Amino acid sequence: MRRRALLLSLALAFLALQMSPVLSQEVAREDTVIFDFDRTVADPTNFNPFTPAGTTNRGSGAHQAMWEPLFILNYTTGQIDPWLGLSFEPNETQDVWTLKLRDGVKWSDGEAFNADDVVFTINMLLNDSTRTLANAADMQRHVKSVSKTDDLTVVFELNGPNPRFQVDYFSVRIVNSLLIMPEHVWAGQDPLTFTFYDTERGWPIGTGPYTLTSSETNRFVWDRNDAWWGAATGFMDLPEPLRLIWLSITNEETRVQLISNNEIDAANSVSLAAFEAIKARNPSVITWQDELPYAWADPCPRQLDINTTVKPWDNANMRRALSLLIDRSEIVDIAYEGTTSASVSMFVQYGSMQPFIDAVVEAGYAVPATADVAAGQALIEAEGWKLNNDGLYEKDGEVLSVEILVNNASTEYTRTIDVVVEQLRAAGIEAVARPVDNSTYWGSAAPSGDYEVAYGWLSCASVNEPWASMNRYTAQFITPIGQNAPGNNNTGRWNTEATAAYSEIVAQIGALPLGDPRVPDLVAEAYSYIHAETPFIPLVQASKLLVFNTTYWTGWPTAENSYNHPAFWWNSAHQIIHNLTRAK
Repeated sequence: MRRRALLLSLALAFLALQMSPVLSQEVAREDTVIFDFDRTVADPTNFNPFTPAGTTNRGSGAHQAMWEPLFILNYTTGQIDPWLGLSFEPNETQDVWTLKLRDGVKWSDGEAFNADDVVFTINMLLNDSTRTLANAADMQRHVKSVSKTDDLTVVFELNGPNPRFQVDYFSVRIVNSLLIMPEHVWAGQDPLTFTFYDTERGWPIGTGPYTLTSSETNRFVWDRNDAWWGAATGFMDLPEPLRLIWLSITNEETRVQLISNNEIDAANSVSLAAFEAIKARNPSVITWQDELPYAWADPCPRQLDINTTVKPWDNANMRRALSLLIDRSEIVDIAYEGTTSASVSMFVQYGSMQPFIDAVVEAGYAVPATADVAAGQALIEAEGWKLNNDGLYEKDGEVLSVEILVNNASTEYTRTIDVVVEQLRAAGIEAVARPVDNSTYWGSAAPSGDYEVAYGWLSCASVNEPWASMNRYTAQFITPIGQNAPGNNNTGRWNTEATAAYSEIVAQIGALPLGDPRVPDLVAEAYSYIHAETPFIPLVQASKLLVFNTTYWTGWPTAENSYNHPAFWWNSAHQIIHNLTRAK
């Protein structure tokens, strides 16, 4: 029955695709790239990338095909590749940065992209009194003023030295970068409510080589703009695909079926068993690595954030107990089938991060791979909780419980929390999962602190230095419960004397140049407060077993063909699309 229902749903979905007036336009399958988009979009007509409602639309092709970044951090070379920007250089004190733009860039409506657009966008964020627009809090913290010298030159005067300014905000370090919007469209609009969508006016627009043809909650279609500025100026040839489609696929069975049948070209992360099933049906599929573990290590380690304002988790000992009760190696074995590794700290375990991870480990602050249930239970019992006849802790007639918020957009997330819930229940805590959709998770629940414990990757930021991740838990981001935390930073409202001491050390790290030899020791000093108070719990490294189909398209990124990493939902996916060539 289950298989019949699945096949029926697939047949109906495929029929809908064939009957769509958009897809009835004659674009051959071999000229079309179909990407897996692992969520549905609540409002497919909102293309404001700065508001929660429009944020989820970014990954449906908007920032992969339409909105281009200024620069792209190349994970393979470690260099910053120029795109819309040519260079971004600081002065000697690193508190004034000068941006040089590429000449000849145009918006898809033919208007020039220039310094006016950059200055307008940054000033819009600086003037956001609510600090709720994406990047507004960051720009207000760092930027004193922005001005243009000429049409291709922009000067940023900062509030203080910031050696990471370019890589942090304008180079697609992690998933996104600060996107520049067209002044001639956005001027006079309310950025808090503007949707940037009007089919009669041809909105949205970008500088990229594709324009939006249609948007629905489960499918976004983009067609090539042959007048793209990049080809006209000689920057780069037109990409080969005539059409790009992002198709919402929210369960693994559908993902397996579609890529096995050549109905999609790029699939989001699947389990090892699912990949083996795909490979058996379709030998044309490839992965980042051609042998176990197959997967690419995503830079956003998975963790649990704890709402430190909610009893009993406002007690640091209770938070430490939760960490001790979790067996990370079991998560690796069961939820990931051995395709990842346990985290030892908040940091992604890339080679460039090893000096800082080593400092944490050598100081004795690493989290263990296996659980220490006895030690965790001892901490709980020291707070007056006792096991009842049902094997659950109880105090004053109240059972010790915890609800874990989890984004249900991916089976990776839900599988992990299923394991964690069972571990905590076995140790005496009445744990339950609270699955919510992607829009709810990122739009309200996580940023507003509407959780007891939240599964996610809220310390994700650092890839080559520690400050970006550590800064996310500093005191400057503390906001009342119910208000969205700026940039989803410190959503658990960690706010103690330890937070203040931690924040001072992190500020010292932030003022030092990249590679300064004093940084590892400062990391260990700051991490002592995280270890003592446990505002979050590192779990495992993120593993993305992505599957690419070479039936119609070749040139996908792999460890052997590593022109950059394979995250096709990132703003850096422009590089992937430009590297695709039709299969011979």
